[in-house]
Amino acid sequence: MSTSAPGAPLLRAENLVKSYGGPPALDGVSLAVRSGEAVAVMGASGSGKTTLLHCLAGILLPDAGRVLLLRGGTAPVEVTALTDDERSALRRRDFGFVFQQGLLIPELTAGENVALALMLNGVARPDAEQAAAHALAALGLTGMEQRRIGELSGGQAQRVAIARAQVTGARILFADEPTGALDSHTSAEVMQHLLRSVQGSGRALVVVTHDPEVARWCGRVITLADGRIAHDTAGTPGTGPMDAAR
Repeated sequence: MSTSAPGAPLLRAENLVKSYGGPPALDGVSLAVRSGEAVAVMGASGSGKTTLLHCLAGILLPDAGRVLLLRGGTAPVEVTALTDDERSALRRRDFGFVFQQGLLIPELTAGENVALALMLNGVARPDAEQAAAHALAALGLTGMEQRRIGELSGGQAQRVAIARAQVTGARILFADEPTGALDSHTSAEVMQHLLRSVQGSGRALVVVTHDPEVARWCGRVITLADGRIAHDTAGTPGTGPMDAAR
């Protein structure tokens, strides 16, 4: 399975600086993420990987620099200039998230976890539940809509998280160590599903990982060191360890 050439820029960061009181976690980072692109962000612990993801997604505000969400023919949205409430609305609508432990709500079923993302945007419950069922079916989880998260395997739970991330039509998916708690075979399955979520959809995927095997699934690898981009390498998409099985 291959990925088409990246399209127009969706997100652009310009000279991001972020410090927590010591040496800067980000020290003038600039990059653009394009539609159809899968980007892995790597680096040693403390290199600024998660800080970069959080600034790109509007979870954190940088001390300097800005992040722009680009929307084709309309004016870009300066994420870093929005209020807290406006950034929260942006994350519900335009951004999707998959974290290492999924951060799903254990008291809810798989279907309810996915539907909740739509209901928070004002979608009526019956419509949200129907859309959630379709999203879960697309990820091979038909018949598991009523299972609670504790009744799913780690890989199944991550697929629920992927369904939740993309059901709103989010244009950019952010994944922070999405395979960190999974074995190698299940990690490969999760990466396949994440890549499928951007192929041909106009979406983009940004994956923070310490695992070079996970990074190999992406067409571009950005390596951070001391808060700066040390390498930004465009590779060949679809060269992950399970490529022959795809």
